[in-house]
Amino acid sequence: MNLRLRLMEVLSKLVQTLRFCRYSLMGYCNIERGAILESKLILDKVYPAGIHIGAHTLVASHALILCHEHVKRDPLDPRKPRIAETHIGRRCFIGVRATILPGVRIGDEVVVGASAVVCKDVPSHCVVVGNPAQVVKVDIQMNDKAVMRIPAQPSLRSD
Repeated sequence: MNLRLRLMEVLSKLVQTLRFCRYSLMGYCNIERGAILESKLILDKVYPAGIHIGAHTLVASHALILCHEHVKRDPLDPRKPRIAETHIGRRCFIGVRATILPGVRIGDEVVVGASAVVCKDVPSHCVVVGNPAQVVKVDIQMNDKAVMRIPAQPSLRSD
């Protein structure tokens, strides 16, 4: 069992390195090394440099991250869509099928729940869920693997 886990750990690092290189070649130059990108992400292709993802952030499968809008047009050239850079901080977890809309800023150490639709800025150290996403928990901390730290519970034993 330990050999299997060790092999998976080594292979996952290789896969993440290959994904990072692939996204870099596609123009996603603002994804920090150390971000964990799962398969089947849907990242905005109109302006790939407009997506910023911090180190140690895990983006789960089928997450959608946008940084342009077709409905709102560029005021200087109405033929072009409005570009709005999207920022995701460090040590965040973006859940499966979450949608991050253009121009949103997500702080550091944030959990975005599965299928949440984030349409406005999210402060650091919180959990957001729902459509539209709303803060349901504050003062959280994440580790470098995008896992929420559970504070130590006081002992109930009295000696």
